Amino acid sequence: MQETYTNNRSNDFDDEIDLRELFYVLLDGKWIIVSIIAFVSTIGVIFSLLLPDIYESKAKLVSVNLSGSSGGGLGGYSGLASLAGVNLPTIGANDNSIKAMQKIGSLSFFENNILPNIYLPDLMAFKSWDSKANKAIYDESIYDTKNDAWIRDYSYPQQQIPSAQESFELFNTKHLFYSEDKKSGFITLSIKHQSPFIAKEWAELVIKEINAFYRQKDKLDSEKSVNYLNQQISITSLSEVKQAIAQLLQEEIQRLTLIESNEYYVFEYVDPPAVMEKKLEPKRGLILIFSAILGAILSIIIVLMNHYVFKEKVT
Repeated sequence: MQETYTNNRSNDFDDEIDLRELFYVLLDGKWIIVSIIAFVSTIGVIFSLLLPDIYESKAKLVSVNLSGSSGGGLGGYSGLASLAGVNLPTIGANDNSIKAMQKIGSLSFFENNILPNIYLPDLMAFKSWDSKANKAIYDESIYDTKNDAWIRDYSYPQQQIPSAQESFELFNTKHLFYSEDKKSGFITLSIKHQSPFIAKEWAELVIKEINAFYRQKDKLDSEKSVNYLNQQISITSLSEVKQAIAQLLQEEIQRLTLIESNEYYVFEYVDPPAVMEKKLEPKRGLILIFSAILGAILSIIIVLMNHYVFKEKVT
């Protein structure tokens, strides 16, 4: 028993000696540690200064629910119309906002609705933004602003002028961000760009175009339904069916009126996008802190390896 107690005291003493030795090893290598921390931190500072300032223009949206849809009326008369051999069109009050969330991130929407309405060099050749003059500066090795020509080096499958697919990939991965809060139903859409003015312009453009897309789509569908109902009411002889179709026709015309009269068709603003004064990134302070921590870890490893590995090999 006495022997076990003695061994435990001896182990504790050895541990204390090891910790002391570790402390003195690090103390002896303090200048190495300081130098490496300073070196890595300097690299971190230089790296952070080379990163461009990025601004984010954010919009909070809510789905628009248009009343007066003819979906309910159609269901009530479809059975009666089918008995007379009339196949009424399906006029449902579909929630366009669900489809719109997917449409916003699609290539077809970007190619047909966004790309024709933006200045392509702002996406594919932007270099920096002069905040004092509010002036965009472009990479002259990619786009010649004087001659309004693309001069970039490229390789297949790229083209001299960036294609819709190449532009879409950059737009969708680095500039456009959107999400939905499942609890509240609010949708957040944001655009990141070196110019806060372009960020706001593009955010407004996306929302404007998605509203216009579904407005036009539903308008065409409604007009087709009106034409179809007018055709069916002229060929049926049953007064009950005529009355049913007339009711549906009235509701569809009401729907057309709602489509034309509402400024915001799919999404409306809870909080519109703005030109932001403060940048979103880079977080230069955090980069400096992480650089210093990385330098400290790296320097400690080097000092300990130098003492416990390389010196022991020499001896």
